[in-house]
Amino acid sequence: MKRYALYVFDLDGTLYRGSEPVPHAVDVVRTLVREGARVRYLTNNSGVTPEATTAKLAAMGFPVAPGEVYTTAMAAGHFCARHGIREAFVVGEPGLVSVLRSEGVEVVNATEAGSVGPFEGAMAPVTIVGICRTFTYALLDAALQQIRGGSRFIATNADVTYPMEGGRVQPGAGSLVAAVRACTNVQPQILGKPNPYLVEWILRDAGLSPRDALMVGDRIDTDINCGIAAGCDTYLVLTGVTEGPPTEQAFGADLRGLL
Repeated sequence: MKRYALYVFDLDGTLYRGSEPVPHAVDVVRTLVREGARVRYLTNNSGVTPEATTAKLAAMGFPVAPGEVYTTAMAAGHFCARHGIREAFVVGEPGLVSVLRSEGVEVVNATEAGSVGPFEGAMAPVTIVGICRTFTYALLDAALQQIRGGSRFIATNADVTYPMEGGRVQPGAGSLVAAVRACTNVQPQILGKPNPYLVEWILRDAGLSPRDALMVGDRIDTDINCGIAAGCDTYLVLTGVTEGPPTEQAFGADLRGLL
């Protein structure tokens, strides 16, 4: 297969499922790096910090260095910084809260430890919704009040599920985004894939053009459509949520098709 200067890898379902690496994934990525390619890791998961994701990848044996992981939490922080937003209401996890705070954003409904809950104070300029395993009716109601009161609705991503070990899937951030969208009747601005925001950021940081990069993932609606939107070639693997490829899409049963 054609070689690229840069490979942008999705994580869940492409490189690992939960705590288990996808078969052959570590060997393939290590081979590409050994042959001179650059790799970057891109996840729609907003629940963990880039540092924690870097540590997880390294523990599994993937070649990864600080600054090579990009997440939708980073996209949310960058979005707020770029628009001068200093306060946010969050439906999310401590990892997202931590990244937002690192960008100088006060999360109005978070504890010092980063846990979020309902909030009855002033309206925040934005309401950011991501994966949140402590999601409750009260938190949904609080997000409703924020958005109906004029807060801008931002979603980290719209993946309704994500793959786990043993072929299982779990509810993703998209299922929570859908609940907030349903009760507010407001469409969110989505920062993660398929929005090319993060891929374009990766290309700028790498100093490369879209034709130099390949986007690799397991979901057509997010990974593949994101790569296409960014102008990159794309490659679909059938190790995650997609069971069969669409017509004319480059694909493989696993990552060995890249070699």
